[in-house]
Amino acid sequence: MKKEIYITDYNCVTPLGFDVSSNWNNLAEGSSGVALHKVIENHEAFYASIIDTEKLNEKFKNNFDNQDFTRLEKMFLLSLKPLVEKHKVTEQTAFILSTTKGNIGLLKNQAELPEGVYLSNLAQKIADYFGFKTKPIVVSNACVSGVMAIAVAKNMILAGKYKDAFVIAGDEVSEFVISGFNSFQAIGAGPCKPYDKNRNGINIGEATAAVYITSSLNEDEKFRFKILGDSAVNDANHISGPSRTGDGLYASIKNAMTEADIIPEQIDFISAHGTATLYNDEMEAIAFNRMELQNIPLNSMKGYYGHCLGASGLLESIISMESSRYDLLISSKNFEEMGVSQPLNIIKENQPAKVRYILKTASGFGGCNAAVVLEKC
Repeated sequence: MKKEIYITDYNCVTPLGFDVSSNWNNLAEGSSGVALHKVIENHEAFYASIIDTEKLNEKFKNNFDNQDFTRLEKMFLLSLKPLVEKHKVTEQTAFILSTTKGNIGLLKNQAELPEGVYLSNLAQKIADYFGFKTKPIVVSNACVSGVMAIAVAKNMILAGKYKDAFVIAGDEVSEFVISGFNSFQAIGAGPCKPYDKNRNGINIGEATAAVYITSSLNEDEKFRFKILGDSAVNDANHISGPSRTGDGLYASIKNAMTEADIIPEQIDFISAHGTATLYNDEMEAIAFNRMELQNIPLNSMKGYYGHCLGASGLLESIISMESSRYDLLISSKNFEEMGVSQPLNIIKENQPAKVRYILKTASGFGGCNAAVVLEKC
């Protein structure tokens, strides 16, 4: 009999709050973290979703004695602390960190490469603080990293490498990231509008998220979500552009649903990637239609959080599970008029719904695509 793997706890730190409940309440009310911010000196402001640094530092000071951490490290520590306090760390506990750029901000005005910029060092620093006994695992595969980290934890537990796992994901808004996306002319002129006819680009966001994954259940859990299936496929199309036929995402969804042993009609809700770029949203629409998922309620969280890079997949999975817990689907913010060639059932306003099966997808640079199927138990 196949071992069953569950997510039984989670937390997040975002511009909408420093815990899951405050995030959920703000989302239910339609609040967004996206606003104009001055990120690059001597450059116009960008629409982005950024955590208030003063509030972050105050929150961290109230929870930690040692203050010798970067801004991103503080975000990671705050998101993970409540989980570590509730679940025991043993010699068979995995620690998995998902990020795309890590402490990239440390490179600014540096003649030499700082040790903290290495992702392995970042992961080890967080692991050491909480006393993890196993070697940290880093997942850094562009914007599918957060979803893939869930899959890595699940598959390593299934393989008998670990009994449980703490997965954290995070990235912060930096001059480096903003400049990179701006060079692609991919940043929107206003708040992003996923799947909308008038979409013109992304908003960069920042967040950290953490989940606890285990094969051993106990009676203290408030909820449990089974990880039924997962897949990651690279379409090898372009360094920054997705396959126009949605091949990689289609294959990822098909593989994940095959492993989950469910058919399209059983999916109750899709938490899509939805970056609000011209080609990504069109590709997703094609892939979902190829999988006959065009009638399933779907949203993108990018209008609330912006694109949080390596944190997006994990954060949006958490919000999806909250939707299932509270029987409420959150609207896809800023969507007004269909702007893709294939039909999609985009959620235009908050709506009550019983959600048992969730499909979470993500796509990213280099042609990477990932999907995971979750079941509320």
